[in-house]
Amino acid sequence: MTEEGLQVVSVTVSEKGQVAIPIDIRRKLDIKKGEKLLLTVKGNKVLMEKSADVARTMEGEFDHLIRLSEKTAAALWENPEDEIWDRV
Repeated sequence: MTEEGLQVVSVTVSEKGQVAIPIDIRRKLDIKKGEKLLLTVKGNKVLMEKSADVARTMEGEFDHLIRLSEKTAAALWENPEDEIWDRV
């Protein structure tokens, strides 16, 4: 482990394309049996993250869009010019 927290470990890909996460890394990241991981590929690199962590990070990411949509919808619904359709 370096000062920046970077840890480099070599693993071997099995015949089925599987890799084993070393025990020290699983303990450090609290990865349990059956836990879901998310793989992100960019170029020739693979990033592996716990799905729960990604979901927690994304929580609230779209709140601003929801508020904007609600504001726009309210402005449209409260438009007196649209009331003409109530009389048709």
